Amino acid sequence: MILKGTKFQLKVWKYLKTIKKGKVKTYKQVAIGIKSPKSARAVANACAKNPYAPKIPCHRVIRSDGGLGGYSVIGGTKKKLKLLRSEKAAI
Repeated sequence: MILKGTKFQLKVWKYLKTIKKGKVKTYKQVAIGIKSPKSARAVANACAKNPYAPKIPCHRVIRSDGGLGGYSVIGGTKKKLKLLRSEKAAI
């Protein structure tokens, strides 16, 4: 699959593919994982712009306070919660 996005988005999306099924990471953890520790908000924006969900699993990224954060796919956060529960993620 050839992905189309900004250099930053592609870096985030590539990292998201490393998050195992049933696991979650925070936007901050993803930012640290891509070696851009102050970019948690930009990571959230890249997740929101992900046109490849759920194949590129942005639903596995949550807020630092444990909240779901957003989900820009039809169904929104209800769909995100359903996907995480189907993967038996600890949320």
